[in-house]
Amino acid sequence: MKITIDASPLLLRSAGVKGYIYHWIRALEAIRGSHSISLFPLIKSFGALNHEHSLAGSMTTLLGWLTLHASRGMQLLDLLGADVFHATILTTRPPRKCLLTATVHDLTCWRLPHVHTAQNVAADRLFGERVLRRAHGLIAVSESTRRDLIEILGIRPERVVAIHSGVAPEFFETQDTAAIRKAYGLEKPYVLHVGTIEPRKNLDRLLDAWLALPSDYRREWDLVFAGPQGWSSDATTARIKAQAVYLGYVPEKDMPSLTRGAGLVAYPSLYEGFGFPIAQAMAAGVPVLTSDNSSLPEVAGGGGMYIDPLDITGMSKALRTLLDSPDCRAKLGAAGSLKAQEYRWEACARKSLKFFESLPLG
Repeated sequence: MKITIDASPLLLRSAGVKGYIYHWIRALEAIRGSHSISLFPLIKSFGALNHEHSLAGSMTTLLGWLTLHASRGMQLLDLLGADVFHATILTTRPPRKCLLTATVHDLTCWRLPHVHTAQNVAADRLFGERVLRRAHGLIAVSESTRRDLIEILGIRPERVVAIHSGVAPEFFETQDTAAIRKAYGLEKPYVLHVGTIEPRKNLDRLLDAWLALPSDYRREWDLVFAGPQGWSSDATTARIKAQAVYLGYVPEKDMPSLTRGAGLVAYPSLYEGFGFPIAQAMAAGVPVLTSDNSSLPEVAGGGGMYIDPLDITGMSKALRTLLDSPDCRAKLGAAGSLKAQEYRWEACARKSLKFFESLPLG
């Protein structure tokens, strides 16, 4: 079977989807057997994962974008000779002479359109019409996302399979947390949030809950934010800089140590299709405080303490409970570490390959 994957997210600034494509392709290539895995646009090799820049050289990136642009004006993808084309949201003119598949990360633009730009909502809904509704098979990154596809887009249940995403192996390994704390000037124990600063992440309420704690908690602990600025984030970023510790974008190589060094990861998102930061925290043995919505309870399992993300008082009480109890944090961390063993990229790739093999060729 010749499988062609749209790898164009590797050429742009992106977060979760780019990380997924990067690790997923590498894991698939490692176990592909007699199957062929090729990339569109043609990327012969790519460097270390960096969410801020293209992973290919300047010439490959330029040629890739020219090829991608050309594919939007003509039926170029049918010339690839693939048995299966796996699309991303950048696929606007999918092929018609082969099987079409895609990975669906979330349906936030349908569930919570107000926390996205109008441009993102329009792009997601166009992708839904052009790719998701006519795909021969879909991978959902969680059972929660699978249910959303069936309920919101009317996808037939037999056409979509839930396959959890993976976590990079470095998060499972012992890390030098002293060095990372020194590098980022983190002198106190810290509660960590990882992710782009944007409305969906619910960070103003997290800040409100933090400030509602008695002052002695804030003297002992820091609240640390690691992630780039996103849309509609200027006011929130200003608050973070004034009321917490803002590291900005942290290179991928530093994230395992920064995560393992945290006493707690706080992730009160309004909606997630999977939630990489909580899975990464669990792999590192770090307890998680997260929302009781969407995929988050499914992914965190016994490794999380759950809150209503709209309830600032409840969030503050949960923070206090966890900060007061090293035993509680240790129990959650141990449960999360066990659950995270499910989130290995090799397991994701093996299930994905079985998905491709189940498609009706011919």
